[in-house]
Amino acid sequence: MDQSIQRALNDKLYDRRKVGALDLERVIRDLAAAKEFDRIQRIIQQLCNEYAYAVHQPHARNGGLIGLAAAAIALGPELARYLNEIVPPVLACFTDQDARVRYYACESMYNIAKVAKGEVLPYFNDIFDALCKLGADSELSVKNGAELLDRLIKDIVSESAATYVSILHSTEAPLLETDKETPDESIDAPTAFSLVRFLPLLKERIHVINPFTRTFLVGWITLLDSIPDLELVSYLPEFLGGLFKFLSDPNRDVHVATQGALERFLSEIKRISRIKKGIEESRKSRSDGKRKRSGSMDSENSVAPDAIGDDESGTADDKDVSSDDDWVPGQDVQVNHKDILEILTANLDSPLEEDSLLESLRWIVEFLDICPEEVLPFAPKILAHLLPAMASGVETIRQAAARVNTSLMDYVVSLSDEGAPSESTSAGPSRIPTSIMKEAANERRDSSTNTRGSISGSRENDRRESEVQTPPPPYKTPTPSSPPQPQVDLDYAAAVNSLTLLFLNDHEATRVAALTWLLMLHRKAPRKVLAFNDGTFPALLKTLSDPAEAVVTRDLQLLSQISRNSGDDYFTSFMENLLQLFSTDRKLLETRGNLIIRQLCVSLSPERIYRTLADCIEKEEDVEFASIMVQNLNNNLITAPELAELRKRLRNLETKDGQTFFVALFRSWCYNAVATFSLCLLAQAYEQAYNLLQIFAELEMTVNMLIQIDKLVQLLESPVFTYLRLQLLEPEKYPHLYKCLYGLLMLLPQSSAFAALKNRLNSVSAIGYLHIAPRAYVSQSRSNSTVSTFQFHQRQKSTETHASSFSTPTNAGPASFDRSSRLKGRDEGGIRWNELLEKFRSVQERARRAQRPGGDLDDTFGIGDGRGEGLGSNAFKDLARLPGPPILVKDTPVAPVGTQQAAHKSKSSLGKFGRLGGAVSGARPKR
Repeated sequence: MDQSIQRALNDKLYDRRKVGALDLERVIRDLAAAKEFDRIQRIIQQLCNEYAYAVHQPHARNGGLIGLAAAAIALGPELARYLNEIVPPVLACFTDQDARVRYYACESMYNIAKVAKGEVLPYFNDIFDALCKLGADSELSVKNGAELLDRLIKDIVSESAATYVSILHSTEAPLLETDKETPDESIDAPTAFSLVRFLPLLKERIHVINPFTRTFLVGWITLLDSIPDLELVSYLPEFLGGLFKFLSDPNRDVHVATQGALERFLSEIKRISRIKKGIEESRKSRSDGKRKRSGSMDSENSVAPDAIGDDESGTADDKDVSSDDDWVPGQDVQVNHKDILEILTANLDSPLEEDSLLESLRWIVEFLDICPEEVLPFAPKILAHLLPAMASGVETIRQAAARVNTSLMDYVVSLSDEGAPSESTSAGPSRIPTSIMKEAANERRDSSTNTRGSISGSRENDRRESEVQTPPPPYKTPTPSSPPQPQVDLDYAAAVNSLTLLFLNDHEATRVAALTWLLMLHRKAPRKVLAFNDGTFPALLKTLSDPAEAVVTRDLQLLSQISRNSGDDYFTSFMENLLQLFSTDRKLLETRGNLIIRQLCVSLSPERIYRTLADCIEKEEDVEFASIMVQNLNNNLITAPELAELRKRLRNLETKDGQTFFVALFRSWCYNAVATFSLCLLAQAYEQAYNLLQIFAELEMTVNMLIQIDKLVQLLESPVFTYLRLQLLEPEKYPHLYKCLYGLLMLLPQSSAFAALKNRLNSVSAIGYLHIAPRAYVSQSRSNSTVSTFQFHQRQKSTETHASSFSTPTNAGPASFDRSSRLKGRDEGGIRWNELLEKFRSVQERARRAQRPGGDLDDTFGIGDGRGEGLGSNAFKDLARLPGPPILVKDTPVAPVGTQQAAHKSKSSLGKFGRLGGAVSGARPKR
């Protein structure tokens, strides 16, 4: 360079440097016109080494930058061959400590890029990295300069990135032409801009936290995505994770820009999916049509060679069709759904802001429409974090999580056992309409009307889903003519483990959702779920202690479903474990015992439950617990609407099944005397009941036992025992029924229950007299008052009743009684009544010995439970309006010390506790 130009470029004043640059531009233009490229090379090297790289001379660096820009402008079309010398020093100045140097570097690069245009793209990574840092520069002028340069580079990239090939590669162009002729070789390698080389830089920069840099990155991502031929969406997994983190940025501009970019990516993925499915189905329909035509031609032509020729022509036609198909933009784009789903699942796991979580949930919902078969392997991980989100404190997150849950469950439900989706799909992606969540919300059993037999929840006891489940294929390939895809199946082991861990979640909604999922999975593949239930079963049993009733109900449905599809050994083990749980957790038995028993009876066979529990209780060593459990089961047997059929079966002892069932219950019911007596009343075994009353006289009548008798009297006034009250009208057919009820009357102290039972018996005593008393008494002394006659009849009736009470249960009674009745028939049927009485006597003796060291057996729990749910059933809303005197509970009952706790907890109709306590303790009650 001339000395004058060198001095001007080194001047501290910008105007003089500018004059020097203009002179230099004129010189280089002249040299370029004269083809003196060697001198131009030396001038550029001098500008770089003596000026642009003069680190400690800021004026010289500024001069060098403006000189390089002038040289670039002067070179024009010849600039490409010198860019390797011109660009690096300018890039080096971007990191100078002096803000003015950084600004002039932006200005210089702007002028160079404006001339070079597409030729600057090979240096795109370096320029992008520099702009990424300058976008967050502390100096406003530098930021403005960087913004101008950024706009220019964006314009160049949007115009040239997809197609521009550098002039320097023009010598290689003839060699590449042959490669480009093949349709699959449209690779970015020969172009000046390479997306593959840029992505590592983007992947590194995507984790910045500066809001200006984030805005800069989102802008570039949006621009590159808008260039059709680049197909940035194919590389989306490389930077999607970092992009989701931008949503939690407090800067509103960053959030809005990121939301828009993610929306565009998702729309593009959906569009590509629709295009591919449409092309696939159109090809499938054409191939099906050609197959039908070829089949018809084959049927016409019987000669084998002709058929082969037709097939060959058919394949040729297929090639013609595929070659004639119009190319649709996007049909060749490959989207890596699997890697994207891994990122989305990781987002659910990390403690993100609600916006990021919401967007991740929204993407998963869309992917369940786009490629549900690829979402399926991620289902266990998704469920582990999705179900807790359903109990989020943010309404929008709860709604989004519920949408994902419903869509995922619908898809899993739609996978049929035969290995194909149970519904034919249309050309576009469609949502399966069935929602198992609605079915669960409507409370079980509605699913018996469901068209999918593989998941219907039947209550029939013999139902077995024994078929081995086969892995279902992808969701959208209903016919075998589609391209083969790897079949995927739900990882049942991982899913069950994830759902079981959610039992420990603090939120009720999450626990209910986890049990709903397990219910559905077990309906679909009982053997697969049972294969991993070693740790699940104890967890399900423990969940019965859950404070939420909805959780317990769903848990019982699942346990019932597992038991229904398992053998007797599993069912017996379940009942034994349930009894063990009740034995160790008496609070659970008190608060949830009735709910658990009734819910199991709804889902399973009540007779099977009662038989198994009776067998288990008969072997029970803890006499106190056995008595409590029998009382609980008996209360439900008498009052529960779910057990109405079981009560009908008990009344029919003529059949062998009815007899064995009665005997099985009787042997375990012996632990509780009043329950055994009520069982005989239910079964209409009145003679046996009367014999039990005679044994009652040998037992110690505790307050608890009297309270149970009191409640039994109340139950006798309920609709369950309507048949018994009507049988009082037939004393000749049911003679021992009178004895049973009068025996109860004799056991009770004179309380409201005593008055109620007495009124009931008095109302039918005259009918009893008509059949029992001799006719000579009917017509005599009509002038006497009605009261005296009635009392005489009563005395006469009681005398005869007393006389007949000494007859043995196996012998025929007096001639006035019809002994060809039910009980005689039962004797012939095989029930050994005497053995049952001996069993009752021995069990009660064992109970008496067991409770002697610790005092009376205070069944306070059984009382409370019987009051809570046994008597509070909907079937007996009018129990309070008994025909006896009103209940008068005194504040301070005079009960014995050992029985005060039971007396205090009882709220039965034994209202006059002072009288009751006196009667039990032997004291004279006060009038």
